[in-house]
Amino acid sequence: MRSLLVILLSLCFVSAAQAALKTEPVRYEADGVSLHGYLAYDSRIKGKRPGVLVVHEWWGHNAYARKRAEMLAAMGYTALAVDMYGDGKQADHPEDAKKFMQAVASQMPVARARFEAAMNLLQAHRTVNPDRIAAIGYCFGGAVVLNMARLGLPLKGVLSYHGSLASPIQAEPGRIHARVAVFTGADDPMIPGEQIDAFNAEMRRAGVTHSVTVYAGVKHSFTNPDADDYGRRFNMPLAYDAAADRDSWAQTATFLKELFPARR
Repeated sequence: MRSLLVILLSLCFVSAAQAALKTEPVRYEADGVSLHGYLAYDSRIKGKRPGVLVVHEWWGHNAYARKRAEMLAAMGYTALAVDMYGDGKQADHPEDAKKFMQAVASQMPVARARFEAAMNLLQAHRTVNPDRIAAIGYCFGGAVVLNMARLGLPLKGVLSYHGSLASPIQAEPGRIHARVAVFTGADDPMIPGEQIDAFNAEMRRAGVTHSVTVYAGVKHSFTNPDADDYGRRFNMPLAYDAAADRDSWAQTATFLKELFPARR
């Protein structure tokens, strides 16, 4: 009887947690292009809270980006997984992913317009304090959030995971308003050591509060559990690393808590 009671209570707690997590697909536009996002928040929290934008890998707005939005919602934020490609496009092959990515990355005004459209939607949500916005990004998305900070968008913080650190846009003193955190792998050929060194020098010159965590023996896309499969299928230097994933997410939780201290 006692065991049955424990099971029933556990199921109740799980059901309550699931009921508290609200998720919904959202549509918005930038320059006439339809963008498909995914919003997540905890309905039990009263009042407005910080909002966090989640920018996808070069594969496009997929289940992984949405999962990260849900994880942020469980931490007490309202999160929006954005769509940088339009129409919710996703790639199944690196050649398509590269085309989708380059079409946006090569046109910074397009990237900015799509990012700002998502940010405006998040800021306008009834659960969000519009003055407390951060952004996180993976791979392609990591480069996007760093560039949005370089452009001076009103973000309080940005976090990049295995994202390119090189950019035609250079940080200038006084332009970046965000605190910056970067997580990368020492064995990631897409982000070599000299790129990391150049990024650190760029941030120091601009007077940006930043940190860079480099994980020894870790390859590209280390936060994504599907990285091993992608690496095998397409012969790419990708690999999931559970320890680096856990550590980077723990640091993310601390970063956001420090960035957005609870208001009394």
